[in-house]
Amino acid sequence: MSNEQLAPETKGVTVKSLATVDLGPEIEGMAGRQLRMRMVTIEPGGVFGPIHDHKDRPGTVYILQGTITDHRNGVATDYGPGVGWPEDRNTTHWLENRGTITAVEISVDIVRQE
Repeated sequence: MSNEQLAPETKGVTVKSLATVDLGPEIEGMAGRQLRMRMVTIEPGGVFGPIHDHKDRPGTVYILQGTITDHRNGVATDYGPGVGWPEDRNTTHWLENRGTITAVEISVDIVRQE
């Protein structure tokens, strides 16, 4: 396992639920699933880890403020405001804020109902 795979534990992260939709009544075959939208804030030096995957939990992310570094497949990619990325079943990653200002993203995904 490379150093990229040894992500630190989550720190400096705040997650706020913005909205959810129960998909069972909306789409046949989606019973027990929710469409979820959250605002994720990562403070400078913060980490959204440890490494995790999105199998059975597809989603998309959009950056509102700051820069978030996405670590996947041994590659670190910086994303700034106005940019986003998909998170599909092949996504295994962790995130960090290497910058000096707070980073804020909107994350939308499909999850099993809690």
